[in-house]
Amino acid sequence: MTYDYIIVGAGSAGCVLANRLSANPNHRVLLLEAGGSDWHPFIHMPAGLSKLVGKKGVNWDYSTEPEAQLDNRRLWWPRGKVLGGSSSINAMCYIRGDGRDYDEWARLSGDERWNWNGVLPYFRRSEGNERGADGLHGSDGPLAVSNLRHHNTLSQAAIDAAAALGYPVSTDFNGPSQAGFGYYQVTQKNGARCSTAQGYLKPARGRPNLSVITRATTERVVLANGRAVGVEYHRHGKRVRAEASQVILSGGALNSPQLLLLSGIGPAAQLRAHGIRIEVDNASVGANLQDHLDICTLTRCTQPITYDKTNDIAIALEFLLRRSGIGTSNIAEAGGFVRSALAPDERCDLQFHFVPALLDDHGRNRLPGFGYTLHACALRPRSRGHLALRSADPAEKVAIHANYLSDSEGFDLRMLVEAARTSRQILAQAAFAPYRGEEIFPGSSAVSDADLIGFIRRKAESIYHPVGTCRMGNDSEAVVDSELRVRGVDNLRVVDASVMPVLPGGNTNAPTVMIAERAADLLLQAGQTIPHAAA
Repeated sequence: MTYDYIIVGAGSAGCVLANRLSANPNHRVLLLEAGGSDWHPFIHMPAGLSKLVGKKGVNWDYSTEPEAQLDNRRLWWPRGKVLGGSSSINAMCYIRGDGRDYDEWARLSGDERWNWNGVLPYFRRSEGNERGADGLHGSDGPLAVSNLRHHNTLSQAAIDAAAALGYPVSTDFNGPSQAGFGYYQVTQKNGARCSTAQGYLKPARGRPNLSVITRATTERVVLANGRAVGVEYHRHGKRVRAEASQVILSGGALNSPQLLLLSGIGPAAQLRAHGIRIEVDNASVGANLQDHLDICTLTRCTQPITYDKTNDIAIALEFLLRRSGIGTSNIAEAGGFVRSALAPDERCDLQFHFVPALLDDHGRNRLPGFGYTLHACALRPRSRGHLALRSADPAEKVAIHANYLSDSEGFDLRMLVEAARTSRQILAQAAFAPYRGEEIFPGSSAVSDADLIGFIRRKAESIYHPVGTCRMGNDSEAVVDSELRVRGVDNLRVVDASVMPVLPGGNTNAPTVMIAERAADLLLQAGQTIPHAAA
């Protein structure tokens, strides 16, 4: 069978596309996913995300190459390898960023349709916010957005502490102003995770024109006469070829550029070195890699009220029977956005996530006792990294050169020092006095900028927001144009976080869903003039 659309990757973007494109019964759609079904109960119970850290069955389990500015450490990059992709394993914070981020996208892409007024309708269309609809929010979209059902006492202390420093108390980080501290709204429905697999794909699975194949690793895009005509994928020991009128890559910021490279689209010297036939010489494929680098300030708690030691059976039962309690928590319940003294414009440039537990090395290093953690990241890093093939073997993971803190002015490093100092100021407020024990990291001996820089180099980690490796733009070096079409190849698009020209100011899941919503419209509009694919 020849499909109208083949979508590679059933993650945050791919599930959206599968739903929207298959809504027309005349469209035959194939969705390919390298991972498996999202059956695991820890996916659906929000607090179960802490139990997913070591579950390689739902995680690509990437690590960077040694990072020169971070004591040559390899940083762990978890990415979802399951229906729903990273929306099935993330902390569910629903954040869009600052509206001016999208005005910048419009400028960099050369297309005003990517400005804030242009993308807002797609955010609203995707959003099913339990608070109801208004000019900034939607209430009936597939992606459920809810208030948290459970808050730890310490999360309220974090909000009160920030307020004592003069930061506004926010009830909506996606409202008119992003600034302030408060509780995150989360992508949940009735207390359970609402990934794009649940919100978008599940309602569409019964459509006879939508085929979903899991455990299918796509190895290359099949090209003929300058256009994409299908893909080859590997499943259960067999190589299968599927053909389509349109091929859409939605593998994310790592897998989509890797697939382009394996298909002969990328830097000619790199392709030649691995014996890959050059179809399109584009040095930007895999370049422009950006991520939010994060530091954690950890403090011991003098009261046993944290999530470090819990009765997992009781939590699971309360969640299953009543959809309430700790099981509904996203763990990073509270946080906020701050405009620092280093901010180059009016946008907030620091983001915080508060966790009422000790969280070291992504939770993989379990520390004894009770405590709490304040994450802080700089929202607009200037450093840029890149990806590179290790070989022409599709099963071999791409090499990640994140190049954190490599900007020539040292701005990114100064921003993280500022983030560390602001974190300490928040945690030093009276709201934490009844709970405050010793500071574990950076530790009381870390006082000077040099001390904090040493701490950053030893302990900073990703907060899981890689973007930019298939950058959209109107210049000849961009990987995709403003309609997300791959330059130099017809009938091939990339739709995921890799097309973002720069990071938005916040978590990246909601913006990725928005991109897919907009791409669906672009594809459907284009498809009106394309004859139906022959069987």
